[in-house]
Amino acid sequence: MFFLSGVVELRAAPLTAEAVNQARFKTGKVRRGVDPATLKAEVLLDRLHFSVGAIDGMAGQNFRKALAAFQQHNELPPTGKLDDATWNKLTQADDQPAIIAYEIAAEDVEGRFADKLPTRMEQMAELPGLPYAGPREKIAEKFHMNEKLLRALNPRSSFTQSGERILVASVAPMPQGDATRTAGKGKPAEAKVAAIDVDKTQQSVRAFDKDGKLLAFYPASIGSAEKPAPSGSFKVTGVAPNPTYHYDPKFAFKEVKVQQKFTIKPGPNNPVGIVWIDLSAPSYGIHGTPTPETVGKAESHGCVRLTNWDALALAAMVSKSTVVRFNN
Repeated sequence: MFFLSGVVELRAAPLTAEAVNQARFKTGKVRRGVDPATLKAEVLLDRLHFSVGAIDGMAGQNFRKALAAFQQHNELPPTGKLDDATWNKLTQADDQPAIIAYEIAAEDVEGRFADKLPTRMEQMAELPGLPYAGPREKIAEKFHMNEKLLRALNPRSSFTQSGERILVASVAPMPQGDATRTAGKGKPAEAKVAAIDVDKTQQSVRAFDKDGKLLAFYPASIGSAEKPAPSGSFKVTGVAPNPTYHYDPKFAFKEVKVQQKFTIKPGPNNPVGIVWIDLSAPSYGIHGTPTPETVGKAESHGCVRLTNWDALALAAMVSKSTVVRFNN
């Protein structure tokens, strides 16, 4: 046991499903590494449509943003920090296990994978597609997890054998019922988004229905110094699954050295991920990413970058009448 500025710091215990599912929030306790209570809270937030991005069991900035949004939605002080009132709200809203056993399916380990993926866009353009680097990346994304957390939960797994049982975050869709989706209610994603607020300062996205009810919250990477995101209101003009990425030299990305147009074939490791939500602002969209762990923490190329799973969830709810408001 250690003492850090008057706060008790505990050595990390073995990470098990039982440790996470039975975790209780305790004020003033800080765990080294993955914290079971934080991990449990992240999974509950994800299921209640307050995304933390890639679930990692750490109280990082995306966790704090999602928690503050949940607190605000539930009329609690939006501190972005776990406290007794917030923990009680979270666990009362959803009492199902956060970590469950999962049997690796044939679809998880079969198909085309990339032994090595280039980092330069020009080199990506030479490939027939941008698939997952391996089954572990594919499984981690399926369950909205950071790959390091997936390894920590399953230190002896190779993630290559169908039929093997592993531990994963329980982020499967909620049981079918009332076909509406309201943040904090754990309902299926069948509601329609009337408006999207893109907060450039807070690096986040909120989706609302026609009555102004919050449907979902997502961390996001929004614009950069070299290509800032636009300001004002626009509309969704379409949705493209498995998009091909088109580079134009007028974008002038500093890491791209060639001066001609090129295209990058589809795949989850395509620069815009597995879905593109096109906007009426020319060359701007809301899309996925091959690096979910960087969402909300690194710049984008001007667009709004979400994790692949968050982009898919949002794409399923938008229409051509959806308004997208970029706010400072």
